[in-house]
Amino acid sequence: MEAIADGRVCIGLDVGGTFTDLFLLDEIRGRTFRHKLPSTPKDPHRGPIQGIREILEHAEITPGKVDFVGLGTTVATNALLERRGARCALITTKGFRDVLEIGRQCRPHAYDIFAKKPQPLVPRDMRFEVEERISADGSVVLSLSDSDLHRVAETLTSIQVESVAICFLNSYANPAHEQYAAQFLRDRLPNLDITTSQELVPEFREYERLSSTVVNAYLMPVMRSYMARFSNAARDLGLKKALFVMNSGGGIFTPEMASQRPIDMLLSGPSGGTSAAIYQAALAGYSQLITFDMGGTSTDVCLIKEGRAELTHARTIDGLPIRSTSVDVHTVGAGGSSVAWIDDGGMLRVGPKSSGADPGPACYGRSGFEPTVTDANVVLGRLHQEYLLDGALKIDANLSRQAIERSIGLEKRLQTADAAAAILAVSNTSIAQAIRFISVERGMDPSDFMLVPFGGAGPLHAADVARDLDMAVLIPPAPGVMCAMGVLTKNVQLDLSQTRIFRTDDASAAEQIKAIFLDLECRIVESLRESNVDPTGLLYEYMIDARYVGQNFEISIPVATATFDIEAIKHEFHLAHTRLYGYDQRLSALELVTFRVKATIPAATPDLATKHEQHTPDPKPCDRRQVFFHSLGDFIECPVYRREQLIAEVNIAGPAIVEQMDTTIIVPPDFYGVGDKWGNLILKKKHEGSI
Repeated sequence: MEAIADGRVCIGLDVGGTFTDLFLLDEIRGRTFRHKLPSTPKDPHRGPIQGIREILEHAEITPGKVDFVGLGTTVATNALLERRGARCALITTKGFRDVLEIGRQCRPHAYDIFAKKPQPLVPRDMRFEVEERISADGSVVLSLSDSDLHRVAETLTSIQVESVAICFLNSYANPAHEQYAAQFLRDRLPNLDITTSQELVPEFREYERLSSTVVNAYLMPVMRSYMARFSNAARDLGLKKALFVMNSGGGIFTPEMASQRPIDMLLSGPSGGTSAAIYQAALAGYSQLITFDMGGTSTDVCLIKEGRAELTHARTIDGLPIRSTSVDVHTVGAGGSSVAWIDDGGMLRVGPKSSGADPGPACYGRSGFEPTVTDANVVLGRLHQEYLLDGALKIDANLSRQAIERSIGLEKRLQTADAAAAILAVSNTSIAQAIRFISVERGMDPSDFMLVPFGGAGPLHAADVARDLDMAVLIPPAPGVMCAMGVLTKNVQLDLSQTRIFRTDDASAAEQIKAIFLDLECRIVESLRESNVDPTGLLYEYMIDARYVGQNFEISIPVATATFDIEAIKHEFHLAHTRLYGYDQRLSALELVTFRVKATIPAATPDLATKHEQHTPDPKPCDRRQVFFHSLGDFIECPVYRREQLIAEVNIAGPAIVEQMDTTIIVPPDFYGVGDKWGNLILKKKHEGSI
């Protein structure tokens, strides 16, 4: 399978819960096209296929001329959140089937007697135990029982499961039993999807490994079906090139890999947006960023230092621990379709419930009656009163007013405009708090970073959020389709890990490290070949999760070269520990715990930048309308500009509105905007002086 090459036609897609975004790059003729249409949650492959058809018609390009299609999707995430996964079973070591419910002693709501734990993805009567035991050092204590496997196979046939997770105690140290059990079932039940923990995440900590394996098995049939339907529909449309899929770690891989490892798809879309933001901001000379992706359902924020997104290898989604490498985004339920409501104590809340794409906000006129953030923006004049997406999406502002007045205004005894302003204030506060979580709570000042908003709703709220955090804002040329654009900036990538615990003062430590990384490299090459990807040109990055002897948690540190020098590893760990905790213990021995390899096949990054030399220092507004600003407490007449007018070195003083197909930008009265030659619009508070 080929990656992106020079002089080709490339399409990036991002399928969100509310909208499907597309970005087309025609390198041959130096053109780009953007498109946005409502998602189709009930039939998720239909929206992106329709979007491809429409954007190709607009670009006057036939499907057969397309050389690359990359897809970011929330299908796996939504299936998990909405519990629409497969009928799944679990096979585990005798005595351990209840670990899935017991979890850990540390609880997120330790003192809340009404707190509800997430329901296990596998009910108890579909969790099967087998006689076997492997010790922590990998030695076999009790051999696997064939009679148990026969019994389980017969039961699985009778209860008609679609997928099975296999997770045995300490299998990360010795995978033999899991491998044998998986082959045993494949021989007898060839149509069954099987996930083994030793293939997926061979790491220690039994609960997290078990949970991750179950989540992957739960999603495998869903993702396999989705990938098959999308690929077939793409071929029927006339697309000839194979599809690539965006993964959570910031790379792309094949549909086969996505079907085998749906756990790596849970943050597919956000990783594309961060990549595009890094690319666009770098053109303007910025590398210290906080990205702010506000779509229809949620808002994702991510901290980027020196042009690299922070990564994490563990996170919790809807109460379920997940072990998978992903861009370290923090998510809050504050999107354009997030519903505003009054809780039992009379407090105004926004989200996490969302109206999604269907029925969507009340203004869509699709029987949605609950007020949303989008409805609040419509009522306040911040969005066009009759249509969105350059007229492709008709809206009814009266429906927004009725929804807000009925559900919020009457309840709180507020005028409709004041109720709408309160909805935006609550939403903006949630977003600002999320940004503080990834910056202030980690010892960093958000004012040292540039805020980069994207998603359809990001630029609407960016200035108000930035005001609270004393930040400047960089709005890219195509913020509404940044996640789709980001797919085109990615390399083929695969991340694998392996737990092996030993000390740095072990005489054979260096040799053990080399052997572990060599084994991971071989597994990566084998996986790529099985997915018809040529591994030629693979580049490797190495990480080790390490800790001082006696510590309970690890720090992930980079290993600069393949020499794996012990002293260099120790030095890197001491520096990281000091940076995080303010001290180190250089005389203490280290434990090396988990070893990680990121493998990439570099692709030629397409030139997505458009340089503008034309100056329009005094653009003329295309319209004027009454807009409510909270700082003024009233509606005022506000000029409306088209984004296409704002070429290099343009100056706009707030209040102003800037409209484009994929988003709307708000410049409040206390802000001003300056355009740069790369098509970015930079917003700052007026008292800060000129840029």
